[in-house]
Amino acid sequence: MIEEEIRAHAFDLGFNVCRFAHAEAAPTHGERLRAWLQDGAHGDMTWMLETAERRAAPRALWPEATSLVMLGLNYGPSSDPLASLSKPDCATISVYARNRDYHDLIKGRLKQLAQFMLKRAGAGDAKVFVDTAPVMEKPLAQTAGIGWQGKHTNLVSRDFGSWLFLGVIFTNLRLDPDPPEPDHCGSCGKCLDVCPTAAFPAPYRLDARRCISYLTIEHKGPIPLQFREKIGNRIYGCDDCLAVCPWNKYASAGREAKLAARAEFDSPPLAQLARLDDAAFRALFAGSPIKRVGRDRFLRNVLIAIGNSGLPELAAEPERLVEDAAPIVRGAAVWALARLAPARLAELRRQRQAAEPDETVREEWRQAV
Repeated sequence: MIEEEIRAHAFDLGFNVCRFAHAEAAPTHGERLRAWLQDGAHGDMTWMLETAERRAAPRALWPEATSLVMLGLNYGPSSDPLASLSKPDCATISVYARNRDYHDLIKGRLKQLAQFMLKRAGAGDAKVFVDTAPVMEKPLAQTAGIGWQGKHTNLVSRDFGSWLFLGVIFTNLRLDPDPPEPDHCGSCGKCLDVCPTAAFPAPYRLDARRCISYLTIEHKGPIPLQFREKIGNRIYGCDDCLAVCPWNKYASAGREAKLAARAEFDSPPLAQLARLDDAAFRALFAGSPIKRVGRDRFLRNVLIAIGNSGLPELAAEPERLVEDAAPIVRGAAVWALARLAPARLAELRRQRQAAEPDETVREEWRQAV
């Protein structure tokens, strides 16, 4: 059977799971998406609103599609992903971002699998997607039986817990579908209870505007004051709701060497990160998903973590950055210095000669001094 040959080749390419679904699958998820967008829960991710119709169903994106090949790649951590939360002078980076960008790695392998599939079939066409196109990978993965969307809205697998990167191949070949995976969350609500910012208004609903992953990655402006303390030392993403899932007891550490955590991304010192200029930032995070947020937003996050550290010895970092060229950095530096050395901030206010040109940063000064 061609399905088994495709599956075997997927495993040879390094994927950990490969299953199939009809392209007409999961039409009801479009309704959930539209309701979520109408509530404004997407925050300033305007691209989700702009692509909603294509995202609602696979054939809205490519009408010729008849089947979907859903792939999963295990990126399970080899140690406790939340251990660094107890290190106030260090940063916590989400597990998925501790090495090279998974998009590049998975897309290349999807293309290889698609080529194999079409050559084996002797006809047909295919398109590959990995998290950058308007595709609802998680509900489609559930339809194909890879796992189910848990109460935290992320995919959960009985074999790999919370730690699967997803990719999908759309094709006009007709492939036999696998059965869907039912929900196995039961009465458990650990993922909802652990969220520092209460980003889940109800099970299976996420308000991205309150989510630390959204705030530290997607959100472009200053982080709202009400969430800053809750962020702790998380400077890029958040794994709390993923890490506490009981299904992780069946998970194993990922074996893909290119996704193994780099030592310098495991609890990096906040003081070192705060000293990155643009060139150093680009060099350190070359090939990493962190690079896409840019140096200024990254330093915004680092300064929030420094402000949350409670360590006066780190005050020199925000003091140096209150005159940074980027308003978003200056504002976060003012907030951090106010928490670590308020008297020094007041002294700087008295010494300053030039008026702050940015209204948002002026407001940070007014609130802090």
